[in-house]
Amino acid sequence: MQKQILTFLFILSLFQMGWAQVKDSTNIGTETVTVTKAYTPTISDAFKIKSLPNLNDSIALQKKKIDYSIFSVPVASTFSPAKGTASKVKKTPPPVLYNSYASAGGGNPANIMAKFYTSRTIDRESGYTIGLEHNSSRADISGVVLDNFYSNSELEGSYKKRDRDYDWGIDLGFQHQLYNWYGTPEGLFSNPPFTETFNQVDARQNYFMGEIGAHINLEDSYFKRTEIKYRRFWDAVKSGENRVVFIPEFEFPVADETFGIKFKVDYVNGSFANASLNNAENTQGIDYSHLQVGVNPSLTMLRDDLTLNLGVNLVYGLDGERSDSNFYVYPAVTASYRLLDEVAIAYGGIEGELRQNSYYGFVEENPYVSPTLTIAPTDKQYDAYFGLRGQLFPNLSYNVKASYKAENRKPLFKLNPRNDFRSDDKQYYLGNSFEVFSIDGITIGDDVRTFGVFGELNVDVNRNFTLGVNAEYFNYSTETGNPAWNLPDLIGSLFLDYQIGEQWYLGANLFYVGERQDFSTTVVQNTLQQDFPATIINLDSYFDANAHIGYRITDQLSVFVRGANLANNNYQRWANFRVQGLQVLGGATYKFDF
Repeated sequence: MQKQILTFLFILSLFQMGWAQVKDSTNIGTETVTVTKAYTPTISDAFKIKSLPNLNDSIALQKKKIDYSIFSVPVASTFSPAKGTASKVKKTPPPVLYNSYASAGGGNPANIMAKFYTSRTIDRESGYTIGLEHNSSRADISGVVLDNFYSNSELEGSYKKRDRDYDWGIDLGFQHQLYNWYGTPEGLFSNPPFTETFNQVDARQNYFMGEIGAHINLEDSYFKRTEIKYRRFWDAVKSGENRVVFIPEFEFPVADETFGIKFKVDYVNGSFANASLNNAENTQGIDYSHLQVGVNPSLTMLRDDLTLNLGVNLVYGLDGERSDSNFYVYPAVTASYRLLDEVAIAYGGIEGELRQNSYYGFVEENPYVSPTLTIAPTDKQYDAYFGLRGQLFPNLSYNVKASYKAENRKPLFKLNPRNDFRSDDKQYYLGNSFEVFSIDGITIGDDVRTFGVFGELNVDVNRNFTLGVNAEYFNYSTETGNPAWNLPDLIGSLFLDYQIGEQWYLGANLFYVGERQDFSTTVVQNTLQQDFPATIINLDSYFDANAHIGYRITDQLSVFVRGANLANNNYQRWANFRVQGLQVLGGATYKFDF
């Protein structure tokens, strides 16, 4: 009965709750809330727990005191250590340096050489040097009728002084050269009217040169360096030349780069007392005067593996004799890039210049020129090249390069015509001297385009033995369609130096020059130069070998033997000019303090 009553009450309560929910959902009513104070929360203080709490332990532990002692027992020993000694390093005595040396020698055929050099210090900042050199030969070349001896003597001196921020110096030089125009056409003195006259021919030429120069270099300054040089050159037949060159240089930092500017003033003037051999009469000499004023600004950029130089060469050229002037613009760009550290370095560039030619420069290249030259500068429009150099192994280096250049008025040497109408003081009009090629007798040289390929290998077998070989091929194209007179198409050389022990040493130099071409003419009165009868001359290639061996008797005295033209080949370096055959020369060198 109680269970029934409880069940009824539970059901009734559930029913009443459901009825209340239905009622609230239909009418929830309204209610008003009044806020009498704003909400102001507060934060209670926090208390940090102490990192070292106090311990109140009723049990306290104390360290126990320990007493200890060492019990030593003597032990008998028979070992007695030896005293150490420091190792001694054998000292290498420093090499003895001498400030002077003299060398002299002689040999066949009547060759003489002599050298003297001294370098002395005045104080810690200054000193001077003096050098003297002489080479001569009195020998007769096989098959040559005229005298063919030669002599070359040079005297040089310099003074230099260095301070903390700059250094400067003065250079002096003098030179005397003696040559003979001995290269007459074959059979000339076998036919009249020269059959009995070769003993009366005076074909000797003397050249004299004197120069003075000065320079100054500065540190920590925008003005970096300058140099000036004056040279006087003359010969035995009243020819003379003066040349002055002045070159100042400046450098300025621009961010991380370097901006440089170089100025150049180059002036040459001279005169020849004799007319060109293309003229039947020697009535008027030749005068020349050329002034160049140039400026070369450049920007140098250095990176980790790249070096780049961007520049331009601006030149104003004046021909004083003809009152003719021109303005030239040349590129001046070079670059190098390290491809594989030291194994491969690529380099290249394109450069141009107005190259100043001179009587002295022509004689240095060909001493058998006649004193009747037309001289003018060469317009080298550009020389573009690209190459690769580096070290394949620690003892093997290489260099290969290809180039292409364009030159206007390039001087090309050719035989002077045989002129039977002339009677100059010296007999250089027998077809035995050279001139600079010219079509009209006014404009020198030819416009030449040259493609070249160069290769070189150098081997350092060890510190006592070095070997090198190089070769270069040329292909020429001329404006006139003529060959590039007296220019070879192939040249090559091989050289070696070998130090055998401490006393013996030897060396060798072998070189090869390819074929060249020249032509001979004969003057005809009342006829233009280009209409003279001409004959092409083909010059054979030649090979020459030179070697030397020496022995050091003491630190100061040594002896040597030199051999030249070991193949004993009387080849022609220039048309009709044969060289001496086998030559052997011996001598000694002595070093000393002066």
